[in-house]
Amino acid sequence: MKNQEVANIFRKIADMLEIKGENPFRIRAYQKAAQNIENLAEDIEIIAQRNELDSLPGIGKDLAQKITEILTTGTLKQYEEMKKEIPEGLMEIILIPGLGPRTAKILYDELKVESIDQLERLAQEHKLQGLPGIKAKTEENILKGIAIYRQKMSRVMLSTMLSLSREIIGELKTLKEVKRIEVAGSVRRRRETIKDIDILVVSPRPEKVMDFFTQLRLVETVQAKGRTKSSIRARGGIQVDIRVVEPESFGAALCYFTGSKAHNIRIRELAIKKGLKINEYGIFRGEEKIGGEEEEEVYSALELPVIPPELREDRGEIEAALHGNLPQLVEMEAIRGDLHVHSKYSDGVATLEEIAHKAEAMGLEWIAVCDHSQSLKIAGGVSLAQMEEKIAAIKKFNQKSKKVKLLCGAEVDIHNDGSLDYPDELLKKLDIVIAAIHSGFKQDEKTLTNRIIKAMSNPWVHVIAHPTGRLIGEREAYPLNLEKIIEEAARTRTALEINAYPQRLDLNDIYSRAAKDKGVLLAIGTDAHILDQMDYLELGVAVARRGWLEKKDLLNCLSYSELMKLTHRKD
Repeated sequence: MKNQEVANIFRKIADMLEIKGENPFRIRAYQKAAQNIENLAEDIEIIAQRNELDSLPGIGKDLAQKITEILTTGTLKQYEEMKKEIPEGLMEIILIPGLGPRTAKILYDELKVESIDQLERLAQEHKLQGLPGIKAKTEENILKGIAIYRQKMSRVMLSTMLSLSREIIGELKTLKEVKRIEVAGSVRRRRETIKDIDILVVSPRPEKVMDFFTQLRLVETVQAKGRTKSSIRARGGIQVDIRVVEPESFGAALCYFTGSKAHNIRIRELAIKKGLKINEYGIFRGEEKIGGEEEEEVYSALELPVIPPELREDRGEIEAALHGNLPQLVEMEAIRGDLHVHSKYSDGVATLEEIAHKAEAMGLEWIAVCDHSQSLKIAGGVSLAQMEEKIAAIKKFNQKSKKVKLLCGAEVDIHNDGSLDYPDELLKKLDIVIAAIHSGFKQDEKTLTNRIIKAMSNPWVHVIAHPTGRLIGEREAYPLNLEKIIEEAARTRTALEINAYPQRLDLNDIYSRAAKDKGVLLAIGTDAHILDQMDYLELGVAVARRGWLEKKDLLNCLSYSELMKLTHRKD
């Protein structure tokens, strides 16, 4: 898939246009196109082969031609010409969270800043203060942004790694010599950010597997190639390691290379107590190998049930397994609906009918259509009058729809004083209300915490959306007393969202588990703005599983009628 490559070129064009001070609408067109292409579930090359590029959201005839040029030549003439006008170092500086193209241009024009190292040194020496719009606090934020950027460069989002690992495994499965294959490591444990991809294979002809793997189209460079182990850099510089193991060792190897390191240490300690040795080659009693072909054998040898990969972080899973208290983790098949989808009524691109059709294709029973409230103008906030129209439209839709039901909801802004962006007279007409902070991120912890607590006290608020406001690799969570928020959520019977958008995954696994432990219900919402983004439900389920959540802990596992009853519990 070349989706990411096309999206990256469009995003860089947008940045360069902003540096040059070009038309904001043109800049936004490239940014929106990049976002939509990046989030496509289908390969853009296949869409191009069907001549359907201009049917994609935000893609007109001009951008469709540019996409075709990129797919055909690997680049874009306009992009290559623009790169000659912008210093290369400047293009990296604008990737620092919170900096932006305009500030980067000021830094270049005034101080000839062309590298992140140079910028970091100047900020540390307080030599940026006095430039237009730059104060002491700005320098501090720039240094924080540099730290976030460097961390981001070393780790990649789960969604990207899942997609790439599945693509590689799909290719390898076409090879008849591949008898078994699994992804291991952090991908299998579904960590939110991942350093590299580990793949295990069983094959009678490992050399054939290595040849095939190192010649895949997505390979940028071959780092190492051996008889049973190889390492490549795939597109985007992502490292992928593969190893072929013996059939009788596959289970032990899968357990070992899945990790985590801390979990493996606990496994080895338990094995030693039983007079065993467990490693990637198998299970041994003295010199005798007594198992290792299947992963279940590793845990069985220790008199443990198999611990799901998502729990293998040494956060109490060993103790829970020893005492027979492992949770029955929620499965994707148990999910009946999505609590957070945007439609054409605000900044989504799909109609109610299109959303329902996608839900049906996914095997879902209901969708909560939660558009932005009136004050969020930049996101097409829905006016009071438009909201009344939406209520009527969804009621009419549900009367004729037998397979999928829609909940008429809203993602309502929480104002700076904790009040909500819609009056109670409207809120009480809605099936579900999710409240969210979209401004004032730099307020202090007490102020932000009290805003959310006040919103939860409203009887018509059912869910708090993306509670911490973080964007992985771009924006840290704003300061909150999450323990206090979780306690208040329990008291007011307000659910907390696991926002499944790849850059959010908010709440994270740690706080999702903390909420569960306090009896707070969680609500997975994809925050989808285009139909393909509804597939992010899988990422939300991954967070839920890492957070030890079961069916009973999630609103998503309720039927439509059960959910409708529950949303009136605060009346």
